[in-house]
Amino acid sequence: MSDQKDTNDAPSEFASPACLMHEIEPAYDPTSAGEAAPSDIRAWRKTERQRLVDERKSLLATQRQEFTRLIANYLNHVIADVAGRNISMFWPFLGEPDLRGWMAAATSRGATSLLPVVVAKRTPLIFRSWTIGERLERGIWNIPVPADGKQAIPDVVIAPLVGFDRNCFRLGYGGGYFDRTLAHLDRKPLAIGVGFESQKINTIHPLAHDIAMDVIVTDAAVRYR
Repeated sequence: MSDQKDTNDAPSEFASPACLMHEIEPAYDPTSAGEAAPSDIRAWRKTERQRLVDERKSLLATQRQEFTRLIANYLNHVIADVAGRNISMFWPFLGEPDLRGWMAAATSRGATSLLPVVVAKRTPLIFRSWTIGERLERGIWNIPVPADGKQAIPDVVIAPLVGFDRNCFRLGYGGGYFDRTLAHLDRKPLAIGVGFESQKINTIHPLAHDIAMDVIVTDAAVRYR
């Protein structure tokens, strides 16, 4: 979630449509965010990300499917009227909730579904329209992105969580793309973080660049900031 050193190496395991995970300092566990340097917090986050992703990947397929169904039901309440709205989703990876079914249903109800595209490191995301069945191509770090979709500005951004805290701050994979994009957009979209309840932590130790989500949706609850 913060700018890191440049590297030409693609992430060997961790990836998401809008994230980097491999550009962070060695692990360190700060006892207090107020006392820890930003570099120490970033290092602590690396270890915490690994733990949370490992835990998420360990879920049984049946558990993940049921939790995803519950998340989709909550999303229907949070975004009751999707018609005419541009809604950015994400391509599931490493055990993330697979909400492509919800995306297809939203499209059938009049939404324009978007997927985020990384154009270059340390730059905001762009968003292209996509529906199931349309052509995809491999984007940066080999993540599928729309090949022919139209670029659009999202009204709603649904972002995957590695972790989240009680103040609706989102722990991502470390590339800072969602934070950078939300700060860049002239018109702020509704920002929704989605993940499993097991990914809740006490605090992500937010730094100055971190932007809280408006809503966190898990399989157990909806939390508004």
